[in-house]
Amino acid sequence: MKIHLHEMVFYGYHGVHPEERKLGQRFIVNFSYETQQKHDNDIKNLEDTVDYTKVYAIIKHTLEEREFFLLEVCANTILDSILDTFPSIIYANVRIKKPSVPINGSLGSVEVEMERDR
Repeated sequence: MKIHLHEMVFYGYHGVHPEERKLGQRFIVNFSYETQQKHDNDIKNLEDTVDYTKVYAIIKHTLEEREFFLLEVCANTILDSILDTFPSIIYANVRIKKPSVPINGSLGSVEVEMERDR
């Protein structure tokens, strides 16, 4: 079974530049995961699957309570935390978008994507 959490928006203090870490900004996160289930028909209760509200809480904590110089490290931390917490997740993909990039030029956003298999 695959589950997708789309366009989660968090406010965090991540980046290489001191202004980014002082002022903060929005980050948009997409997270997908696949669980190892015997049969999808076996899922009748929340206990039979991975509670996506708990997945959301881990992502929220990582983005809002911690600080990272690099989005790559943030993405890796999210994957580590979720895979450590939920052994039934066999695949996970995270995309973190930084809409406001301090680059002298025209650039809509920067996005980091990482995925992991067990």
